Amino acid sequence: MLLVTGITGHTGRYFIQELINHKYEGPIRCIVRETSNTSMLDNSGLNIRKVVGDIHDETFLNEATKGVDSIVHIINIRHTLRVLNAAIKNDVKRIISVHTTGIFSKFRIASEEYVTIEKDIQDILSKNDISMTILRPTMIYGDLCDRNVSKFIKMIDRFRIFPVINHGKSLIQPVNARDLGKAYYAVLMIPAEKAKSEYILSGEKPIAMLEAFKLISDNLGKKTMFISFPLEFGVFIAKALKGITFGKVDYIERVQRMSEDRSFLHEDAAADFGYKPEPFETGIAREVREYIGR
Repeated sequence: MLLVTGITGHTGRYFIQELINHKYEGPIRCIVRETSNTSMLDNSGLNIRKVVGDIHDETFLNEATKGVDSIVHIINIRHTLRVLNAAIKNDVKRIISVHTTGIFSKFRIASEEYVTIEKDIQDILSKNDISMTILRPTMIYGDLCDRNVSKFIKMIDRFRIFPVINHGKSLIQPVNARDLGKAYYAVLMIPAEKAKSEYILSGEKPIAMLEAFKLISDNLGKKTMFISFPLEFGVFIAKALKGITFGKVDYIERVQRMSEDRSFLHEDAAADFGYKPEPFETGIAREVREYIGR
């Protein structure tokens, strides 16, 4: 029995598509909420059983993990410890858990919580007989459901003058949600004893933020003027905005991270399961077309 969390979310939908494409034959239990759109599950043709509940509820999780062999946990790193403890209680053999490269950030708020969670995970794993593989996507994009690039598309479409930090030289490596769906499936197909404890899932290659913004502007057919500001000025504006809104709008860390390189090698994933993400140029053109045609 395979248990999946986050199956109706952004990358979860591409994972279910991979299960459909490969005609996955085993039983699948999917945790969903009352408000989840489950039409893709209902029409998948797969052996799926939906269980409706709250992943914060430990009693519910205990019931959901009974009789399960493997878990693909997509929904959020903040729920991993709860899922892991329920899995151990019910003798689940394997967990594939989607976390983040944000753990490598030099900015405390972006990484501190993740570091604490993963230290606790490693402590639990050292005392129990369960296999775990952590997947670390970089900035996720791919369609208008993403929480990253879709916002940049909307902003660049709206404003003819667009600010960048430190000339937009920092590197990012956006990964398409379609490639993540394929990667989740590929890791699931690797025997647990042959899979590594973690895999970086980054985009094809690094790209400077300014170049990424220019690609968005070009695909929109816009003439955008990009104005560079030093990081210190950007942080000052973000702090002022936070103060004016009494903390309701807090972009301080987002501005800080725009000065940070966020590019990572995915060589282990390429070697172990043929991971080959599509070029950002291809993916962003598709997403902008979706935006224009919405």
